[in-house]
Amino acid sequence: MEEVKPSAVEDKAAAEEAVEERVAQEKTEDSTAQNKETEEREVDVEREMEGEVEVVTPCPTESHGLQGTIKGHDLFGYVGIEAVLDQMRRKTMKAGFEFNIMVVGQSGLGKSTLVNTLFKSKVSRKSCSPNYEEKISKTVKLQSVSHVIEEKGVKMKLTVIDTPGFGDQINNENCWEPIVSYVNEQYERYLKEELYVNRKPRIPDTRVHCCVYFLPATGHWLRPIDVEFMKRLGKIVSIVPIIAKADTLTMEERQEFKQRIRQDLNANGIRVYPQTEYDEDPEDRILNDKIRENIPFAVVGTDKEHQVNGNKVLGRKTKWGIIEVENVAHCEFTNLRDLLIRSHLQDLKDVTHNIHYETFRVRRLNESNLTVHGLALVRDGERKTEEESEGWRGGE
Repeated sequence: MEEVKPSAVEDKAAAEEAVEERVAQEKTEDSTAQNKETEEREVDVEREMEGEVEVVTPCPTESHGLQGTIKGHDLFGYVGIEAVLDQMRRKTMKAGFEFNIMVVGQSGLGKSTLVNTLFKSKVSRKSCSPNYEEKISKTVKLQSVSHVIEEKGVKMKLTVIDTPGFGDQINNENCWEPIVSYVNEQYERYLKEELYVNRKPRIPDTRVHCCVYFLPATGHWLRPIDVEFMKRLGKIVSIVPIIAKADTLTMEERQEFKQRIRQDLNANGIRVYPQTEYDEDPEDRILNDKIRENIPFAVVGTDKEHQVNGNKVLGRKTKWGIIEVENVAHCEFTNLRDLLIRSHLQDLKDVTHNIHYETFRVRRLNESNLTVHGLALVRDGERKTEEESEGWRGGE
């Protein structure tokens, strides 16, 4: 047997000792690092308690996408973020805002009276013309009247677009075309203002934000002119259908008529405001579902006041009593007013800008691009033909 050399044994023992020393050193370094992190964490906590460290929400990164949320109870004191609402309010009150409403319907349905009732002022074209005499127009003409209404320091430039002559002729074929042209012209005007190199600080907004369509209280189904109009206009503007002079119907007739109209709207694929696809969250959906259940609104308009139990109310006086316009038991005028002014006015403007105008803008820009590219292709083709003909002549 061969004897193991002492040098090999010593080398093996030395290697084992070196490994043990390295492991012990790594353990020492780990414990030192842990102690250091613990000390730094304690120092940070102390500084945060003293208000020396600012808490910052982690920003999203490409690798992890982290995003934190710090709520009011997590803050160490009042920051003042909510003050931005006051800033927006003051700015809006100084600048004011615009709202453009179009009323469409046959003559004698009370369009001007209802608009005056909505805003409790003389804002219709009839009220603005002292010697106004209504005549049946041979064609559909659009007339607009603008007013600045101020309430509690808030200014609103209201523009009412009336459509005299709509549906008053024996032959009403294509009577909606002037209205469609007017709506698109306002979109075109706004688009041109946007495309200028030096744009105005605030572009004048003449776009139609809402179209109130007046249905006669016949108690039957929708007429062909009603179906065609709402089919075409519903694609470019927000339509709110209403039953005008609903006091000519009994409560049972009113409910049956509303049900028939809703069936006609669904059967013909007519889109009226508010559309289900525009609901942004569950709360909006719940509110809009209630509105959709009551559409079309059965309304009564008047600008005359009467005494009822010692109080002045807007109403229509009949032999059987007074029909109170703002009484929910009598008509649905308050529902219409809440929709147009108190709850959905800004949403109507947002839908006009983000949906209807955006659809028009994309279509017009695509048409412009096709036209430009088409001209370029024609010019290239002409140039190529000329070069080929010149080459053929040279070869000849």
